[in-house]
Amino acid sequence: MPKNKPNKGLLKRIRLTKSGKVKFTRAFGRHKRSHKSGKLLRSYHRPAFAHSADRRRVSAMLFTRITSPDTSAKQDADSGSKD
Repeated sequence: MPKNKPNKGLLKRIRLTKSGKVKFTRAFGRHKRSHKSGKLLRSYHRPAFAHSADRRRVSAMLFTRITSPDTSAKQDADSGSKD
């Protein structure tokens, strides 16, 4: 049976944070910047994170399990209360 291969184009465009979020850079911020306002260009510097539906799509394309930060925080809270 063939191996599952992750989407290499997607791997180049996103980063997975330690908490499980999918971080990416926004579009339209690299070139043709002369007519764009400074406020808009500065907004492109802020990190962008994928929504839950996009996280499911990314995990399917990469063949990895991406846990949402909400569930990992709940698991940490549950394990801490047992002590």
